[in-house]
Amino acid sequence: MTVEVGEVYENPRCGERVVIRTPSSHTGGARTVMDVYAKPGGAVSGEHLHPVSEERFTLVRGKVAFLIGGRQVILDEPGQSVLIQPGIKHRWWNCSGEESFHICEVRKNSDRFEQLVLRQLFGLAQDGRTTAEGMPKLLQQAVTTLEFGDVVRFTSPPWALQRALFTVLAPVARMLGHKGCDPEYMNRKPSETAELETLPEEVARWHA
Repeated sequence: MTVEVGEVYENPRCGERVVIRTPSSHTGGARTVMDVYAKPGGAVSGEHLHPVSEERFTLVRGKVAFLIGGRQVILDEPGQSVLIQPGIKHRWWNCSGEESFHICEVRKNSDRFEQLVLRQLFGLAQDGRTTAEGMPKLLQQAVTTLEFGDVVRFTSPPWALQRALFTVLAPVARMLGHKGCDPEYMNRKPSETAELETLPEEVARWHA
């Protein structure tokens, strides 16, 4: 099931609410653009990198901090933007006492990103099958990581160790019913459909 404009995807563990602005199905898989709302203290689930995709984050309101390749960057003015290239370790979090709103644009492999993040990882979080930080639990993480290693790789433990460990654990995980790409989540309808906010010119220029 494809992702559509205005669909809302929520991650209760991470305090994220995502509204689809431009789905990959409208761009031939070239990019996905998402409106990301985060509660105070909300954060992406763990430091990670994207092997082939690049991400651009642009602040609309609030205050969002990033750790990019070990360097901290804070966006606190509308229109401020950061571009994260493939292979660069990063994470972000709402560092203010109010809800933040930023745009996340993923280029390359964007349809797979939608499947992993919005459907698989958010679905697991909704069902209470992740840690408090939104990370899949060990056996689930084994099959999901091997299935979607082309999309996201968490940075701890090192990737070579993850591959070795999860290759051993994956057969056990599958026997117990864990799925790396679960049809239940791929076909789960979004929580609602919302109207898109009009973006300020200084934000929209980054994502035309």
